[in-house]
Amino acid sequence: MSSRLQRSLGQMMKITDAASGRLKDLISSRHDPSILGIRIGVKRRGCNGLSYTMDYAKDKQKFENAIDASGVTVLVDPKSEMYLIGMEIDYQENDLAAEFVFKNPNAKGTCGCGESFHVQETKT
Repeated sequence: MSSRLQRSLGQMMKITDAASGRLKDLISSRHDPSILGIRIGVKRRGCNGLSYTMDYAKDKQKFENAIDASGVTVLVDPKSEMYLIGMEIDYQENDLAAEFVFKNPNAKGTCGCGESFHVQETKT
């Protein structure tokens, strides 16, 4: 992969050190050497239209882009890229919760529970 392409993919999404550290922990706890990294995308579901997906990836699928996040490979579903550009993924812990937090500039609104989001649809 050219360095120019890697730079543009790295600008697609930011993954904080806390998030990449947690992803490393999750992958290593699986004790499965076939896990290549984490796949992220969005699916149509939830009361607001779209919801984030994260899963373990064992292979790189056709047209997927790969981002190196401090040693963790994050594969981006190509159908989801337009919803994820400029997003930051963080991991936060407090006394009551531990969760990945998605800060997405493309989201124009979220549902009350924060499980789904919507984007502004363009009319043609």
